[in-house]
Amino acid sequence: MSAVATLKTSDRVSFQSAGATQAPRILEDQTAALQAELARLRAENAALKERPAVTLKVSEKGCLSLYGVGRFPVTLYPSQWQVVVANADKITAFIADNKSKLAWKE
Repeated sequence: MSAVATLKTSDRVSFQSAGATQAPRILEDQTAALQAELARLRAENAALKERPAVTLKVSEKGCLSLYGVGRFPVTLYPSQWQVVVANADKITAFIADNKSKLAWKE
């Protein structure tokens, strides 16, 4: 039994001494990997902050959903969209007339 105990102790000592010399390289590799991941996440975050393009989709109920103007889509029936589009000049004029009273989101 003492031979087994001696073998384990010597293995542990040699492993610890080998690990001590490899530790700085492992830390450098991990640091480089973490810095690369951080750069990738920062780029992804910047891309997400850019204003998305406006897209249109047909919902399950046959409504038209406008994506890209806010957090949630603006969903109306086609007849409602036709009313909005037909009154686009009035809406634009109203916005211009009340610009100082309206809240603006960037």
